[in-house]
Amino acid sequence: MIALVALLCAVEFFLLVFFGALFVRRQQSTDIFHRMRRHVDEDDGKSKKAEDFFRRAVKFVKRTARPLRNMQFTKNMDFKLRQAGIPLFGAEFLIVAIISATLGTIILYFITLNITIAPAGGLMIPLLMWMWVVIRVNRRRKAFTEQLGDCLTTVANALRAGYSFQQAMDVVAKEMEPPMSTEFERMSTDVAMGVTLEDAMQQMNKRVGSPDFDLVVTAVLIQREIGGNLAQILDTISETIQERIRMKREINALTAQGRFSAIVLLMLPIVTAIFCWIFNNEQMQLFITEDVGHVAIAVAIVLELIGYFVIQRIVDIEI
Repeated sequence: MIALVALLCAVEFFLLVFFGALFVRRQQSTDIFHRMRRHVDEDDGKSKKAEDFFRRAVKFVKRTARPLRNMQFTKNMDFKLRQAGIPLFGAEFLIVAIISATLGTIILYFITLNITIAPAGGLMIPLLMWMWVVIRVNRRRKAFTEQLGDCLTTVANALRAGYSFQQAMDVVAKEMEPPMSTEFERMSTDVAMGVTLEDAMQQMNKRVGSPDFDLVVTAVLIQREIGGNLAQILDTISETIQERIRMKREINALTAQGRFSAIVLLMLPIVTAIFCWIFNNEQMQLFITEDVGHVAIAVAIVLELIGYFVIQRIVDIEI
């Protein structure tokens, strides 16, 4: 029994290593590569023996995920992963999540011998993976917004120096840090492949999902239709965005106590339950063995989540 649990834990660890290695391996992938790989499999030729096992695992996931790539759900997941800056297909992410959930359920069943807890714990694995994706999307959007003011200043200076707008985008792609450089590189690549500048900017705007960048796209598209001094327009927008960023930082400082209270509200019952489980295990067993205990736990979780989201709504002030 112990050997079987150890083996399953080793397989689960392998999946985590595989997922991380696959992510690192494709970190430098471009959007064109992301689309072309739907039709052409990557062939790196011969490799070292140490990489053979990993390559076989990658091919297995690719082969398993291939029939799922044309589903609308996996296409939506593709877009979400691109927003998060994760160079994976949605179908591949889904296959890894399903395998991890299955193995997690088996491991929890052998540990707890409870047919109801094991599936619930196994389902937490893909949920946590998706939460990680959502967190990366929000962090990437925030980082993009933080860089946007400097980006507009760079573009405006390049325009004054005699560069075209396309050349100014290339300067941003080369000089700035990700995610700004990555997004502008994707847009430049799309334009080089025949996509119009307007469509490429709209696609980037949809991918980034930043209200501040939406203002930039609108201004650039209007200027291209009716004319005007684009450098001066970008300077004005840059000043507006920098002021909004400054106000957001001040608001975050003023609402720090409320956000910390929400975290304490969420963590305090968990810490208390762990403490009681260690020092008063007999009473805590009632929450596991009795139906009333199950209902109490469910009600407590719902109330905790409601309190957390209410506090988050209070401290979330839009500018």
